[in-house]
Amino acid sequence: MKTAIDLTIHEEGLKHAIETAKRRNIVIPTFRQMKDPETHTPAAMKEKLKKTGLWDVDSANLFRITWKNEPTNTGGLFGKVNYIELPPALTGVDARIVALVGKWFPTGAHKVGATFGCLVPRLVTGQFDPTVQKAVWPSTGNYCRGGAYNAQLLGCESIAILPEGMSRERFDWLETVAGEIIATPGTESNVKEIFDKVWELKRTRDNIVVFNQFDEMANHLWHYEVTGHAMEEVLNEIMKPGDRYAGVAVTSGSAGTTACGDYLKKLFPNSKIAVGEALQCPTLLDNGFGAHRIEGIGDKHVPWVHNVKNTDMVIAIDDEDSMGFIRLCNEPAGRKYLQSLGLREEFIDQLPLMGISGAANVLMAVKMAKYYELTSKDVVLTVFTDSMEMYNSRLKEMEEEYGTYTEMDAAKDHARHVFGVRTDSLLELTYAEKKRVHNLKYYTWVEQQGKTSEELNAQWYDAEEYWGSIQAMADSIDERICEFNRMAGLL
Repeated sequence: MKTAIDLTIHEEGLKHAIETAKRRNIVIPTFRQMKDPETHTPAAMKEKLKKTGLWDVDSANLFRITWKNEPTNTGGLFGKVNYIELPPALTGVDARIVALVGKWFPTGAHKVGATFGCLVPRLVTGQFDPTVQKAVWPSTGNYCRGGAYNAQLLGCESIAILPEGMSRERFDWLETVAGEIIATPGTESNVKEIFDKVWELKRTRDNIVVFNQFDEMANHLWHYEVTGHAMEEVLNEIMKPGDRYAGVAVTSGSAGTTACGDYLKKLFPNSKIAVGEALQCPTLLDNGFGAHRIEGIGDKHVPWVHNVKNTDMVIAIDDEDSMGFIRLCNEPAGRKYLQSLGLREEFIDQLPLMGISGAANVLMAVKMAKYYELTSKDVVLTVFTDSMEMYNSRLKEMEEEYGTYTEMDAAKDHARHVFGVRTDSLLELTYAEKKRVHNLKYYTWVEQQGKTSEELNAQWYDAEEYWGSIQAMADSIDERICEFNRMAGLL
């Protein structure tokens, strides 16, 4: 079976990529360095980072593509994995819900890691030529932000594609890094419209390379290798004797983050992987469709990179719950109400680290804990993909629609949208139900996007070999990165 991440060398493109790296003083980090930056980042790069802002368009920030950045906007180096544990007084369940924090990546979102994983193998093999080609980033939000940012750092031009209904903050920031921005019709759920625009670009331009997060297997690999290891470290740090790791709960989006669950299942075979979506668009749950407000996830299809056979549960989250949750955690009256519950001010100060899809992830974890009747001995992991930094306009919109937020509103939102979350719109997948979800890939990927039914069958019937071959590629990619850096002569 042909590997899903091609490392074939293209000599002309590689020559141009190396010349670009030399000219722009670009050193590329390895997966090993992203997993353990404190040990493996070159001393000279650490010195440079001490003078570099977290979001600066500076190639040194490639070494900040890690879960372990110091939580500071400028000059930070590395420490432990950034995470936050949510107490029962907030969640309403005894289970320990722990979220990795994406805010402290460059761009403020963990998607910058997935885009690195997709672009760099093509760059260090010469398959992407930065002197003549442009990187196309089709996305529902953070992925094209991360892609355009990494492209700038790596000396590449980019085209960002995202729905016109995404938050104003996303477009404002993209204008600072993307060479071209294309807004497609619709909002979060309108993924097909993004794919249609990609096909149009392929027909009309001969200088583009498309990095589609939904089918780039390096997206799966990056989260398996980097996010998976980060979650393992968190478990090693927080679990006490007698504690149990129950599983991970994450919304689908491109389904890249679900790969961390694949990694942890090899360490904890009885653990669960729960994958979520918006109740207003229940594609995985019910073959459904619709529109919703949980920015950061895309739907109406099953991503090619989703290892469905390894998924144990599908959970749908009402976008009203997610929006109510973020308002509770970010309005001054909400903060005052949370203080009345006995929550520490230092903890409440951290709640803006949770964006809209992060709120959905927490609510998934709550549903999972209730369904399996988890106790204080059980740990459920999830992710804050980004922070409220990209959604302040949504808070203003809710204030305009619903009026000034009061402590009574906060109490109602907490009771209804967090404590009141039930185990409805949830499905523990049988073998047949997993296959039903997997088979939905056919209609998007084989009928529309040019994949083959043979590879679709391989994902299911040869699952261990198919996904295992992808998950084993980090060392081979690291070898290519090291060789590229050696040829550029900058280390």
